[in-house]
Amino acid sequence: MSYVRPKFRHPQLPKNKLGYTTREYEGSLSTLCAGCGHDSISTAIVQACFELSLEPHRVAKLSGIGCSSKTPAYFLGQSHGFNSVHGRMPSVATGAYLANRDLIYIGISGDGDTASIGMGQFVHAVRRNLNLVYIVMNNGCYGLTKGQDSATADVGSKSKAGSVNPFEAIDLAGMALELGATFVAQSFSGDKTQLVPLIKAALSHNGFALINVISPCVTFNNNPGSTKSYDFVREHMDATATMDFVPLQSVISAEYGEGTKTVVTMHDGSKLALNKLEAEWDPSDRVSAVRALYNARLEGEVLTGLLFVDSKSTELHDIMQTSKRPLNSLHQSELSPGNEKLQKINSVLR
Repeated sequence: MSYVRPKFRHPQLPKNKLGYTTREYEGSLSTLCAGCGHDSISTAIVQACFELSLEPHRVAKLSGIGCSSKTPAYFLGQSHGFNSVHGRMPSVATGAYLANRDLIYIGISGDGDTASIGMGQFVHAVRRNLNLVYIVMNNGCYGLTKGQDSATADVGSKSKAGSVNPFEAIDLAGMALELGATFVAQSFSGDKTQLVPLIKAALSHNGFALINVISPCVTFNNNPGSTKSYDFVREHMDATATMDFVPLQSVISAEYGEGTKTVVTMHDGSKLALNKLEAEWDPSDRVSAVRALYNARLEGEVLTGLLFVDSKSTELHDIMQTSKRPLNSLHQSELSPGNEKLQKINSVLR
């Protein structure tokens, strides 16, 4: 059985500004279970990168361990990639980004990879404002080890085996807001219309961008009683806004109905147009975002959409005042200032 995509594509496929079709952004065929929400997220990443006309060789994709961490093989096959160990993707991403700030970094993780073994790594990536799009494919279970409840499984939810989870769930979006994340969003793998603009906005954000995506596990966690199933999420989904991402010098094509409208200008001049649905919610007010998320949780709803964005955030390289050039492009003469300058630096530290 081959996992390589067939080379034939329809000759009239749309092309982006680079002259590429979506084919240049695809990877190998997925080996995940048929109907897995993770594949829908991979498709959304492909579409977002295609619409933004990103050059595939300028993207670096990183992951840890789990069903979610297999997905980088299924998108952006011509990009850089690194599959790290369980829960350690953020530290690998940090090292890579410090060495080469010119690449665009996408980190793929799961609820186990982030909320359990990788929690410490996740926390420090947030507080450092690492310039990384961090996508959590959240299904509330450990799919690779037969569906045990993960740390994001809601209290009272029932597994396929019939056991009821007695523990409170870790709310990754809420935690990211409390830690000071500069871009926080939630979505549903079955809502491509919402997810694609969110990924485009995250890719254009200057700093750490979390997108927590509820992505049902069709094999182990899509049963009645699960709060991560397709039916439950569709019945309990409450959106903050409808939205459209508008790159710089592009025309706004989205049409919005009546309601409160907000346009967020990103650091590069791109626009994120929001037609607000959630009452008393301001995407630039962290407290407002926390309140909206908390109120939705009290109502048993899954709040999706852009929760918070700081369009003027300062990312890791700027905080540390590092070289504007990628470190891997610096020569020996630039990296070694010589003994005289070194002694002068050391004297200041004494």
